[in-house]
Amino acid sequence: MLVERRTLRGMIAGAVAAAVYFGSAEIIAGAFRAAGAPLLILGQMIIPVVPTSVIKAAIAVFGTHDKVALVITILVVGVMIGGLIGRRSIERQLLAMVLLAGLGLLPVVLLLGSGGRPADALPAVCGIVLGIGTYLGLIRLGHVTTDSRGAPTHAGGDETRPRPDRRAFVALAGLGAGLGIAGVALGRSAAVLARSTSATLTTLVLPAPATSAPAIPAGAQLQVPGLAPLITGTDDFYRIDTLLVPPVIDASTWSLRIHGMVENEVRITMAELLELPIEEHHLSLTCVSNPVGGDLIGTAKWLGLPVRELLARARPMPGADMVLSHSDDGFSASTPLEVLTDERAALVAVGMNDAPLPREHGFPARLVVPGLYGFVSATKWVTELEVTRFADQQAYWTRRGWSSHGTVLVASRVDVPRAGARVRAGDGGRVVTAGMAWAQHTGIAEVQVRLDNGDWQSAQLGEELNIDTWRQWRHEFDGVEPGTHTVTVRATDAQGTVQISERRPAIPGSATGLHDRRFSVE
Repeated sequence: MLVERRTLRGMIAGAVAAAVYFGSAEIIAGAFRAAGAPLLILGQMIIPVVPTSVIKAAIAVFGTHDKVALVITILVVGVMIGGLIGRRSIERQLLAMVLLAGLGLLPVVLLLGSGGRPADALPAVCGIVLGIGTYLGLIRLGHVTTDSRGAPTHAGGDETRPRPDRRAFVALAGLGAGLGIAGVALGRSAAVLARSTSATLTTLVLPAPATSAPAIPAGAQLQVPGLAPLITGTDDFYRIDTLLVPPVIDASTWSLRIHGMVENEVRITMAELLELPIEEHHLSLTCVSNPVGGDLIGTAKWLGLPVRELLARARPMPGADMVLSHSDDGFSASTPLEVLTDERAALVAVGMNDAPLPREHGFPARLVVPGLYGFVSATKWVTELEVTRFADQQAYWTRRGWSSHGTVLVASRVDVPRAGARVRAGDGGRVVTAGMAWAQHTGIAEVQVRLDNGDWQSAQLGEELNIDTWRQWRHEFDGVEPGTHTVTVRATDAQGTVQISERRPAIPGSATGLHDRRFSVE
């Protein structure tokens, strides 16, 4: 029994030491804006090597909170490893200290190996010192003997019995665990997850557009409580990318390079771009990982320069069929050249909803291409447009099993009633249902709904904003009896394509199937 208790105390000491390491390092990194926050370094190392199936599952389960889930997972695994080190090394404290130091130095090695500054290793080094100090303190308390009144003394006398100072051990362990939790909550990771911004963002002043977006028609926004707004607020707009920390890019030093299979290589600065006739458009963006009925879609008012204007300057060569857009973080997306040179509003966007792009949405510039899923078009923090061929180059997600082309499919969802809602029917058993439908760059022509296994009925459509945005719909069912019911929706685009009813996963192109909602009528 004594051995088991000692082993448990060693495990607790190791786990708390790991928590102190992560928490203190996060606080120091946040206070000094250092790049050496261990959780973020480890997370950014993990993202590129995670199997595509795991990424898909994480996005499906956590949605835009996938990065929060990753940070928490790394923290939990790190604490568990610390516990195993403490458990296995209870009689070999020097070994435990070496292993704990090795665990803490891993982010430092990764940071310096990727070109980081030595000064950015300070948070992790300080965390190692504090973590090992906590471990030694807990181990020492675990070996203190006390008399029958709980006062520390030396073992061997008749009045003593050997046992650890449990109260002090628990107090220190609790303090260390609290520091770990508070550190992660208050440190740099918390600031990132709270969408922190940089002072650099406020220095970009956007000019008035040469072409303004048309006013939103009065009938476009249906007045149904619980229905998603036609224009998505910037704070509510989904974010899916490969970064835990959005890069801080100074707009005054940013430039966009257009090169590859072109007759004339072009490089344009932000100042030069803003002097050109930029345009304003309402456009919807959709993530290919959006599950059936999901919310990884939004509509915003974007301000930017049509990509075709820059490509016209560069003059693509015959045989080129793809533009590989590169991000500041190393991400790339493959976009058909013809999509970027036709008349659609494919933009190098600098503004979103009447303000400069937020840092997490691509400041200072990103691509917005209607009609394509974001993984092949919506590159944030864009720095290069490489004109090439699909046969010669592969983009970030194409190398991981996704398709190289990503045309948005016809889709729809039910917003009202909410899943599992209890609805009070109106006069005549009337129940209102409503939702959204989209087929970017084609437009929605019809939405149909059915209750349970009844006939399909045409829904009322909100007025179309443009073919590149989603569209609201509503329908009233009459004579609905009390009990449990299911409403299902399907959409048809302007070319007569009916939404695919067969359920299939997102990989390699997009999830398909009809969305339904189950609810109860009182």
